[in-house]
Amino acid sequence: MRILFLLCSSLFGLISANAQADRNWLAGAYSKQQLAQNLTMEKINQQFPVYKDRARWESIDPLYKQQLIKDGEAALKYTWQVVPATTYLEFVKTGERYVMEDIYNQNMAAIKKLLFAELAEGKRRFIPQLINGVWNACEITSWSISASLNLQKAGAGLPDINEPVIELGTGITVNVLAWTYHLFKEEFDKENKLISPRLKQEIERRVLKPYYERNDFWWMALDGKTRLVNNWNIWLNYNMLTTILLVEKDPQKRADGIYKTMRSADKFINYYKEDGGCEEGPAYWSHAGGMLYNYLSLLQSATNGTVDIFNKPLIRNIGSYICKAYIDSSWYLNYADASAKIKGDAAIVYHYGKAVNDEQLQDFGSWLARDQQWDKMPPVETVYGGIRNLFTAKEVLSGEAKQPFMSYAWMKETGIGVARDKEGSSKGFYFSALAGHNDESHNHNDVGTCVLYYDGKPVLIDIGSGTYTRQTFGPERYTIWTMRSAYHNVPLINGTGQKEGAKYAAKDVSFVNQQGSAKFKLNVAAAYPEKAQVRSWDRIYELKRGRSFIITDQYKLAAYTDTSALHFMTSAVPELRKEGLLQLQTGDVKMLMEYDPKQLALEVESISITDKRLLESWPPVVYRLILKVSSKKTEGNFKVVVRKE
Repeated sequence: MRILFLLCSSLFGLISANAQADRNWLAGAYSKQQLAQNLTMEKINQQFPVYKDRARWESIDPLYKQQLIKDGEAALKYTWQVVPATTYLEFVKTGERYVMEDIYNQNMAAIKKLLFAELAEGKRRFIPQLINGVWNACEITSWSISASLNLQKAGAGLPDINEPVIELGTGITVNVLAWTYHLFKEEFDKENKLISPRLKQEIERRVLKPYYERNDFWWMALDGKTRLVNNWNIWLNYNMLTTILLVEKDPQKRADGIYKTMRSADKFINYYKEDGGCEEGPAYWSHAGGMLYNYLSLLQSATNGTVDIFNKPLIRNIGSYICKAYIDSSWYLNYADASAKIKGDAAIVYHYGKAVNDEQLQDFGSWLARDQQWDKMPPVETVYGGIRNLFTAKEVLSGEAKQPFMSYAWMKETGIGVARDKEGSSKGFYFSALAGHNDESHNHNDVGTCVLYYDGKPVLIDIGSGTYTRQTFGPERYTIWTMRSAYHNVPLINGTGQKEGAKYAAKDVSFVNQQGSAKFKLNVAAAYPEKAQVRSWDRIYELKRGRSFIITDQYKLAAYTDTSALHFMTSAVPELRKEGLLQLQTGDVKMLMEYDPKQLALEVESISITDKRLLESWPPVVYRLILKVSSKKTEGNFKVVVRKE
């Protein structure tokens, strides 16, 4: 698994970002004594059967069992790899991270295949090669990926064996190895008494000790500084909770460590706005809001239901966000770094819905499971999710499968509005618009942008982000074209684009949904620096259901200094029918964009897409539509109408 969910602390960790409220529903509501008195593994062992519970493992779907064993047999021939020093250094030299990660992840993937094969078969046939994988993991210098080594005092480059750091790569690795230790400790001891102690020692040295002793990892948000809190926090706290539960035997350290995860996870919950919107976008939801479900569910099980906050409206809203962000098929609205096409986590969606009594969310999980053909392939991308899925797949698949085609949604605090032509259908128009500010997690300079789909096909798009490199999260971030406002569906004002920073924000935001229409309005002027010389720039997006989508701009400038323009990104193929009428064809759907050619002069720029990550969502060529404002007056207004041909 490639780690796409990276946020570099050197750029974003120190950004001032106030929590929405000091809710503190975990450590603020439950004492450490309450926690310690109620800790148990009983429910966890029921949900995640141990290796020797052969009756449970023999009960899994025979098709799943066959495939897991087949995958494990392929891994029996796997040659365990060393990660060369030069692959770590490549990140510093060129910004390339995956040359290191790909080798590392191949080793981890083989461990997971062997683990599941042995669980499924139960004949110890895969144990020796699994031991080889574990031993290889113990021998490697670091469990951290090259892109995150800036967390160590020595900085990016080679890992410092004397300072293990906890970041996403470490968290993913220790989760796998903690489950391996928990499930196979006794089987390893049968081979040699030194294997399990060695694995436990490495888990303690590399992860548990620094977690217990340090508060200065930015993602913890425990150092007293006001910090942006994102998916790192809850993802890593889930991995820490898992590891402590499965590996730590000292009762005091166990209680102290788990309580620390509660204190840190409170910061994640506190940061969220009441509407539950995920600033990082739907592609990150599974490792932000979705990982919150994993964390809360595991904590609930580990305390025999004592710690349970699933009844909180905010927790429900965080779950329902993924339904609000859904467009059709594998398309989701994708502001910030998120990709437009993603594979939703069916299990998390389903179980989250079940936990908060959200039928729509639960039905969506069932639909995703069927769409991803769970009936044919075992869903075992992670160890913790895979074990859960093997024993609940039948339940998930048997649910009432429905796509969440919501007629509208308004996430006021996050500043996201959504509307479509018809409840329960992807036919016709779907649009979303974004307000917010330019200092959000995984930020792009995109205040006031929108996306537009018709019959589930993209018309106006958010390009998203290319493959992550060192530059993505460094001072060069806003030199990357995908991050700049010039490549989003927002105006260029007096030749000037938007600026990054919290003060560059939308104002006067409103969203009104009615039976026949939906209207999103905002003033984007404050998102631009002083150079833009703009007093106000009101933009209105209006969906007239069943008829058209209208974009209206009205502006006042302090002075005219350079050309202004309306920019629109599209993956549809443009063809000028006549002055003021542009055809946009996406698949078999033909749309028309109308504008006043006396006010706006059209230029079409083709952009070649070569980045692998972008190509997962978009064709090899996308287009930027530039409508240059002809007038040099300091006040004006214009309208662009999109309708079906």
